[in-house]
Amino acid sequence: MTVVRFNNPAPDSSYASHFLTTAAADSTSTSNKGTNDNKPDEQSLEPAMEKHPKATQDITLSQLDSYKDDFDADIKNKLATLTISRESYSNALENRYVFLQHPPVFSHKLAIDAPITNQKSSGRCWIFAGLNMLRQKMMKEYNVEELELSQPYLFFYDKLEKSNWFLENILKTLDEDLDGRVVQYLLKDPIGDGGQWDMFVALIEKYGIVPKDAYPETFHTSSSGQMDTLVTSKLREYAKVLRNAHRDGKHEGDLRKLKRGMLEEIHRVMVISLGHPPEKVTWAFYDKDKKFREFRDITPLEFYKDHVKQDCTQTVSLIHDPRNAYMKKYTVQYLGNVVGAEDVHYINLPVDDIKRYAAEVIKSGRPVWFGCDVGKFLSRGKGMMDPEVIDYKTAFNFGFGSDKAERLQYGESLMTHAMVLTGVHIEDDKTVRWRIENSWGEDYGNKGYLTMTDRWFDQFVYQIVLDKADLSSEVLAVLDQDAVVLPPWDPMGSLAK
Repeated sequence: MTVVRFNNPAPDSSYASHFLTTAAADSTSTSNKGTNDNKPDEQSLEPAMEKHPKATQDITLSQLDSYKDDFDADIKNKLATLTISRESYSNALENRYVFLQHPPVFSHKLAIDAPITNQKSSGRCWIFAGLNMLRQKMMKEYNVEELELSQPYLFFYDKLEKSNWFLENILKTLDEDLDGRVVQYLLKDPIGDGGQWDMFVALIEKYGIVPKDAYPETFHTSSSGQMDTLVTSKLREYAKVLRNAHRDGKHEGDLRKLKRGMLEEIHRVMVISLGHPPEKVTWAFYDKDKKFREFRDITPLEFYKDHVKQDCTQTVSLIHDPRNAYMKKYTVQYLGNVVGAEDVHYINLPVDDIKRYAAEVIKSGRPVWFGCDVGKFLSRGKGMMDPEVIDYKTAFNFGFGSDKAERLQYGESLMTHAMVLTGVHIEDDKTVRWRIENSWGEDYGNKGYLTMTDRWFDQFVYQIVLDKADLSSEVLAVLDQDAVVLPPWDPMGSLAK
């Protein structure tokens, strides 16, 4: 495929130009320990307080008249209204130059194109991405064209474990103010569909993995909203019962007896909605040479250990969080699913280091699990992720002035989706664009695959997962640090919601 290049592709939006500037500032070496540039110095606080307005101000009719006159004076606004009022922003403002500059071809791409999966109306992306990453090695070893591992199987146990996790946290916070931020946070979304990589590892280490045929989709795995609402309502009721029992002087043994009965009710909901998970499975298939193969009566843990054969405990989550110091270990309070499993941990690195590590793994023929803010500057239909793919500047005459750290601080960006990196295009030793295996079915993007430009990676990718063997000894040494604990509502934990 011919790559079309333009010397002057299109007027840069101030947003994209700002991205390129701030990305360069963000992309320091690993020795950079992060900054606290976003904190005001103490001397500036008092004068700033004096400038606060002492009265409110309404919108006046003359003000609206002025706005209207200014709007009508620019004929471009009329054209924009005629076009955009009838169409979505993503379609009306789609920037064709971005697609011409970044065709879906890559200098380094995994040899296997596994069938695209579909999480449907659920938030199971982290499970899909994890299993999609693990199946690559299996497909090569067993010489198969198609393989899908059961996301519903892990989904069942995740819901049950999250229910137990929630009730344990309620027991830990019995003396906290019910109206306080911590308890209200716990009550807000106790068993969301989302999750983190370390939560995925906790599930497969405890329960193993099974093929999709052994535990397929049901209505409530593919469309989880009704089941989530039912279980959430019961968990909030259980929280009330436990807190009231504690107030009435019940001892811990009494509370834990209550909790056991509560979990039995949740288990009943899960089995009725999804079915009993298998205790043993038979994996039968034809390989590419049409040879029949079969492995009978194996437990899910045996399937994981003997056939998946990838030790996920030897992996590390790397994040790019420019709010906080680099080369530090972080965790998020109350984030997890399996009680007794390893805590969720991250190592914070500059984005250039993260891209370099990810590219090296892809060049070695292996996929990379990653987390990002998928809804930002995405063309769903054509599968393009780039800060200029939707040209807001031309339509509205404004750009955006926040950098990556500020978007995190002001709630404008957070991790919302997990996918798999399966390719990278490199020119002059620099990464240019990335190939992504998504889990939204084949109707989105390029038959289910997306293209992400390098500058989108800089601004909206927050996490990747690598084997420990892929990292330097300097980075691995960070794991020996005591983790900095971020608050429960921190955006670094948002993928688990």
